[in-house]
Amino acid sequence: MRMKWLQRGVTLVEALVALVVLSIGLLGIAGLFVESLRSSRTALLRTHAVNLAGDIADRIRANGNGRDAYDTATYAGAPAPHDCAPTAAQAGGNCSVAELAEDDLARWQAAVSDALPAPTDPATAAVVQYVRAPNPGRPDRYLIKIAWQEPGFPQLSVSSELVVMPRPPIS
Repeated sequence: MRMKWLQRGVTLVEALVALVVLSIGLLGIAGLFVESLRSSRTALLRTHAVNLAGDIADRIRANGNGRDAYDTATYAGAPAPHDCAPTAAQAGGNCSVAELAEDDLARWQAAVSDALPAPTDPATAAVVQYVRAPNPGRPDRYLIKIAWQEPGFPQLSVSSELVVMPRPPIS
């Protein structure tokens, strides 16, 4: 005599195996989600760094006679703000070319420190180096470097070089 078995449902073992397979898949998806968040943060910080490098480059172009006043090495410690540009709190004042350059650097370094996590050596966070043209009439160069430290990464940085043709002095 043949017995006919009718299955009407899922056994407990089958349900547990399905649950384990589903759990492993969900853990994989969760890991990918965490990694995508981490990559998005890194991309956002890199974008901020590139925008900040462009910001100081625009400031240098606008004050082309500032030349070596934009070199961060000329300031012991950090450049000081001179309130040259108007803000919501105050009208701003007339500044010399060098004072405007120092004010630009102070504002820029503050923006870098607000937007990016500090690097291991804070002195390297936002640096501009002025390279005088070797011959008169040749362009001056500015080397711009922004560094920051993200958890789980080595120190990251963005470097840019700006070439500016000399302007005649303002009389």
